[in-house]
Amino acid sequence: MPNRTNILGETLDGLGRWYLTVPPVLMVVLLVTFLFVTGGGQARLQRATSRLQVAASREHAIDDLDDALLRAQGSLRGYQLTDESRYLEGYRLAVADVGPRFAALRQAYGGAAPQPADVDALRGLIDRRLGEFSAELALHDGAAPERSLAIVKSESGVRTARGLAAAIERLRQRESLEQVEAARHWESSLRLSRWFTAAGALLSVLLMGVTTRLVYKDLRRRALQTAQLRDQKSQLEREVGARTRELVELSTHLQSVAEREKESLARELHDELGGLLVGARMDVSWVERHIGDGQADMRQRLERVQQTLSAGVDLKRRIIEELRPTLLDNVGLFAALRWQLKETCGRAGIQCAEYFPDEEPQFASPAAIALFRIAQESFMNIIKHARATRVEVALDLDEGAVVLRIADDGVGISHDRFQATGAHGLAAMRHRVRALEGRFEVGAGPSGGTVIVARIPVTQALRAEPLV
Repeated sequence: MPNRTNILGETLDGLGRWYLTVPPVLMVVLLVTFLFVTGGGQARLQRATSRLQVAASREHAIDDLDDALLRAQGSLRGYQLTDESRYLEGYRLAVADVGPRFAALRQAYGGAAPQPADVDALRGLIDRRLGEFSAELALHDGAAPERSLAIVKSESGVRTARGLAAAIERLRQRESLEQVEAARHWESSLRLSRWFTAAGALLSVLLMGVTTRLVYKDLRRRALQTAQLRDQKSQLEREVGARTRELVELSTHLQSVAEREKESLARELHDELGGLLVGARMDVSWVERHIGDGQADMRQRLERVQQTLSAGVDLKRRIIEELRPTLLDNVGLFAALRWQLKETCGRAGIQCAEYFPDEEPQFASPAAIALFRIAQESFMNIIKHARATRVEVALDLDEGAVVLRIADDGVGISHDRFQATGAHGLAAMRHRVRALEGRFEVGAGPSGGTVIVARIPVTQALRAEPLV
């Protein structure tokens, strides 16, 4: 058996597992490598930048020191030649600036070797040069000003000046070479970082291509699955629709059969049982008329039999009206609803109110029996469950539909019971209305209780032509 795995419900073979595991692992490795390489590259760039900055700061300190020495020398020569005080002031300012400039240079070379030794040697040359400047100034301001210029031209003065210039130039050249080396190192680090970045980008493109292909294959597979599911859903919807139509037709047929059976049973009860009860009452009446006056016990028993037969006739009449009200067939829907409402209110002691149009339209037989059964079932539910004290029944024509509205002030029913599978009475009423292309609604009244509304189109509720 081939090696297979299951990921999120999808069965994959070994190649599929590699497709799913290798790209993420490579992406993780690439990211980690990028982190280290980028960190190393940034560290190299920072070191090279730091070298450039240090070399530049040292070169700047050398230039500042050289500038201070040159300003001191120039101001002293100007004073020696012109004796103007402004040159003397400039000389003093320049000499005073040499110390801080040299301190800045020492600080720039702090901790580096062997540069501090060169800096110390430079310090001796600077002190010697400043000493010569002081001697020249003292001679110039003293009794022998001509000798001050002789010091400038002396071998010692020239050697000191050349040595100082050479020392400064060596430091400057060293820092220039350091800057060149640091710049070369910075460029190589930048080039290496770029190569790593390009390699990472290329690898990312390759991984992206692999991932894109995998995603494309997965999307294609899902699209095929979606198409299959859509076809299956359409097939199921067609089957459910067919089964629903079959169930609706079966339910409608069963209701029609039940109505016909009720009508047949009511007719048999009226014709056969009614005839037997009436015949029995007539025979008992004949016996009562021909019995002697001395048979009081017999007369009393015959009266009880007569009362029992009368109760049986009333029970027969009530059962017949419950099965198939004769008022519905002989008089009309309004009379049948009034009789049913009167019977309900009389048995339960409920206050009832009816609101019907003055003129009754010609109802089609299926609609009339459906509306009567809805009202009958509603009255039974009110008596059993509602604990109501008042019931209102209204039937009217509204916007091309016949609307039957039954409301009570009872405890009401919860919203979950509206669509509950065990609510067979509501389901039967809902089906009767839908079979006539109507709409059935159950809800709570404004002040509590339950409101049932059955709305049947006029085209289904009324006869196309009035009976002649």
